[in-house]
Amino acid sequence: MSMELDVFVGNNTIMDEDVYQLWLDGHAVSDAVRLRMESGALRDCEVSVDVVHSDTMDQFRTFQMCEKLLQSPAKLANQLLFQIPPHKQAMMIERYYQFDNAFAREVLGKKLSKGMKKDLDDISSKTGIGVKSCRRQFDNFKRVFKVVEELKGPLVDNVQRHFLLSDSLAKDYAAIVFFANSRFETGKRKLQYLSFQDFAFCAGQLISYWTVGAVDNVMEDMDVDLEKEFLHNLKDLKVLINDKDMLDQHKSLVCAQLRGKIKVFSEMEANFKNLSRALVNIAAKLTHTRDVRDLFIDLVEKFIEPCRSDRWSVGDLRLFLTHYTSSAHMLETFSKPQRRRRRRRRRRTSSSTQDKVEK
Repeated sequence: MSMELDVFVGNNTIMDEDVYQLWLDGHAVSDAVRLRMESGALRDCEVSVDVVHSDTMDQFRTFQMCEKLLQSPAKLANQLLFQIPPHKQAMMIERYYQFDNAFAREVLGKKLSKGMKKDLDDISSKTGIGVKSCRRQFDNFKRVFKVVEELKGPLVDNVQRHFLLSDSLAKDYAAIVFFANSRFETGKRKLQYLSFQDFAFCAGQLISYWTVGAVDNVMEDMDVDLEKEFLHNLKDLKVLINDKDMLDQHKSLVCAQLRGKIKVFSEMEANFKNLSRALVNIAAKLTHTRDVRDLFIDLVEKFIEPCRSDRWSVGDLRLFLTHYTSSAHMLETFSKPQRRRRRRRRRRTSSSTQDKVEK
């Protein structure tokens, strides 16, 4: 009885990027072989299906053995089992941690726990993404979150340092971690028109301006948590709507800046007080966890929808918000000296309260 055995011995690990992507997408070997044959990429090589099947199975086996290393990317460069050039290592790590925006949108803001794994079949059916791929992406989200949630310093830098990702991908993971930590509501029907990248942009802004690390500007602080004192200070904005003289003065300043510059000036002038109340009331309630979670749905329902019904353009809205902010700074109550005095008073009150507690 004769047997045929093909043996190939080499130094460098053979790796086809297209086959790697098929493995990442969760295809079985048989499906991957069919897709490779149908793509026509191997037509000029005149190879048989058996050879393609053997090659695909061998590469899939290699990827599976590499997976443990990919879950701790720093280990990939220091291992001796696989001879993989640095640029190939970077490619493998980047692609392993890449994710589908449609999948990320479905899980954004939800708790990354084992209990959510039961929902992956439904997400797969809804998005058309393979279950295995959904599982890999979810496990990656959970792994990154677990590693960086308690780390001090900039969130994006922490993701890059521990997982060796590109700047853009690290920023996307920072958004996922930030939303999972604060549990923002993103699943309501009125928010469905917003994409993952829309929310990722918002996360970047909140991380840059509203977190502990952003407000205190100290490397040891965290970018994951919203700064509580900053959120408490937002209550000072209530004077913009509670003080009639200040409300009128603020409106006059904004109207003076926007007259002739936006198409919806008449609508803006008529609805200024309602729009201002909506923004200020949303900001003033952010000391409560429930209101923080509802930040985006509140903005859509109480501010964006009224503007949309009056047919505001994006440019009109951007210009309005720019002058709404800059005009508020022109009011005496929000001048820099006044802000510094209020901040010193709060610190003295906080210190006094702490002294009493300690006594």
